[in-house]
Amino acid sequence: MSDIELHRRQFLLLAGTTTVTGLAGCTTAPVTTDGQGSEGQTTTTDTGGAGAEVDDHHVNDHHGESEHHVDDHHGGDEHHDDEESAERVEDSHEHDEQLTGPLDSADVGMVTTATGHHFEPHICWVDVGGTVTWTNERGFHSTTSYSPENYRPQLTPDGTASWNSEIITEGGVTFEKTFEMPGVYHYFCLPHEFVGMIGSVIVGTPDPEGEPALTDPPAELADPIRERLRELNAAIHEALEHAA
Repeated sequence: MSDIELHRRQFLLLAGTTTVTGLAGCTTAPVTTDGQGSEGQTTTTDTGGAGAEVDDHHVNDHHGESEHHVDDHHGGDEHHDDEESAERVEDSHEHDEQLTGPLDSADVGMVTTATGHHFEPHICWVDVGGTVTWTNERGFHSTTSYSPENYRPQLTPDGTASWNSEIITEGGVTFEKTFEMPGVYHYFCLPHEFVGMIGSVIVGTPDPEGEPALTDPPAELADPIRERLRELNAAIHEALEHAA
């Protein structure tokens, strides 16, 4: 089974019912409580129509794209398509972010632009007990931790619970999570992981040597995803070295 088909099946397991719920007009995802007693919660904010526009045609186009990627790889050209995907990730996620912290709180935008799908900023840095708020600015996205509960390898600190906002389809909807344990947390967007929509949260000033997220990315992940994680890890290592 190819990497892409594996990830497609995992995506369908995680998001198969979520998209239907979003189209039905539900804008509040279930609350996820982590092992430290904090909660992730989705709320809706009126943006006056400036947010995402989602209709049946748009969602059908997205599912068509997913099928197209799988069919292409069944054509026996997996290596070539992986290289092209890696190039798309590199082109659309180059950035000159100024990584500062730790801060009391952080805001992260979930956006779709002409250059692709992004978390802005890709990396945020908060104090222990700090809250991160993700806002869906445009497109349909999720913030979902790399955790076995989300059908992914663990790339979060030991002893912490997973989170998953589920797919948010309306502009202005937010998801908040308070981080009570220091460490590095990698997360991804359910529909756009394979094209590099992956982000990180640094909490406190953890020792890089003890962080599952900062090891070499697991081989079970597709090459473009592993390359993106390496880029994030390099930036995080540099930030933590300067903070030491």
